[in-house]
Amino acid sequence: MHDWIIPDWPAPSNVKSLFTTRTGGVSHGANGVYNSLNLGMHVKDNLVDVTHNRALLRHHLPAVPRWLKQVHGTVPISIDHLTETTPEGDAVYSRKRNTVCAVMVADCLPVLLCNTAGTAVGIVHAGWRGLSGGIIEKSIEAMQMDHGELMAWLGPAIGPNHFEVGTDVYEAFVQHDAQAKQAFVTRNGQQGKKWLTDIFLLARQRLVNSGIVRIYGGGVCTYSDPLRFYSYRRDGETGRMAALIWFE
Repeated sequence: MHDWIIPDWPAPSNVKSLFTTRTGGVSHGANGVYNSLNLGMHVKDNLVDVTHNRALLRHHLPAVPRWLKQVHGTVPISIDHLTETTPEGDAVYSRKRNTVCAVMVADCLPVLLCNTAGTAVGIVHAGWRGLSGGIIEKSIEAMQMDHGELMAWLGPAIGPNHFEVGTDVYEAFVQHDAQAKQAFVTRNGQQGKKWLTDIFLLARQRLVNSGIVRIYGGGVCTYSDPLRFYSYRRDGETGRMAALIWFE
């Protein structure tokens, strides 16, 4: 059994999307750190189990997902004519039917994108590095359409009560846009000033500044629900979930 999240947003009826949780697979690992639907090949899980998990997911999709080698960068990739098996990048988009765009996460924010006509979809892996570097803006530009035709859904990610960062992260956002201060609450850490950060708000600000006002989802915390979600910040060694989108 699985309890995957189906995005609740007014996307066109032919646009399909989902967010996997950690349930419904065969992985285990020492102390159950990979229980159970780990989809990440790059962690220390048994690759036979991961392959099995990906096959279980494939049964619910129109095609094999085009997985990325994610590097916390700012490069969006069109997968429609791509020959490379696992391209390096942190966002992917498509204008072809039944082409499954996917990113893996375990605290970073997945941002799903589609247009109102249901003829283009995309997905962004937005950790703080990619987000501050403009991965959302670059992905929107790469999709080459009227920004007013796009809508976004924010998937589960580490919540503002648990996402602690240093002054370097705070300054990276605030120097770009002063309104980013709204997403940070200061707290005193053992090594100087620390900040609790609302990554959902930071993403919303970037989307709105790019002309996207139809923004849905957000607020579901991966860190605070260990039974349902993997969390790298919480556990260190852990599995990966996937956010996926395509259109029929």
